[in-house]
Amino acid sequence: MSLRDNLEAAIRTIPDYPKPGIMFRDITTLLGDARAFRRSVDELVHPYAGTKIDKIAGVEARGFILGGAMSHQLSAGFVPIRKKGKLPYDTVRIAYSLEYGVDEMEMHKDAVKTGERVILVDDLIATGGTAEGAVKLLQQMGAEVVAACFVVDLPDLGGRKKIEALGVPVRTLIEFEGD
Repeated sequence: MSLRDNLEAAIRTIPDYPKPGIMFRDITTLLGDARAFRRSVDELVHPYAGTKIDKIAGVEARGFILGGAMSHQLSAGFVPIRKKGKLPYDTVRIAYSLEYGVDEMEMHKDAVKTGERVILVDDLIATGGTAEGAVKLLQQMGAEVVAACFVVDLPDLGGRKKIEALGVPVRTLIEFEGD
């Protein structure tokens, strides 16, 4: 089975969620399918196998799941990027744009060191606001963001272009047209 067919079969589409007209791409079904989950992680890490990657930074919450598996395969540390107020130690924070407003995310101030090679991961890239904020936060802390990886890309929403404009290559496994 091709990667696209495998992923398409494993990702649940929920119409009209969270609002009418939206086709929500739910990867929890992919995470529950051992073969699809393994294949996704293998495909995400493949280009970086054998290269020096210091950390994987995962965006709350599905990015934690993918990022943990990627960290294991690449023998890299893991950095959680969370919503404001969820981390127990001293943090650095950045505001980022959502479709309907602004939110803040943060990470521990000692999570990355200057010059460390980091891959950002999350389940999906849509408008790119969250990923853009995460990349800027990592770069602000001196990390070299080697790539941003996502299982799903919604190219019509333009997020990939925002990340590439920051000089960060984007790796995705499957695209869905529309939103």
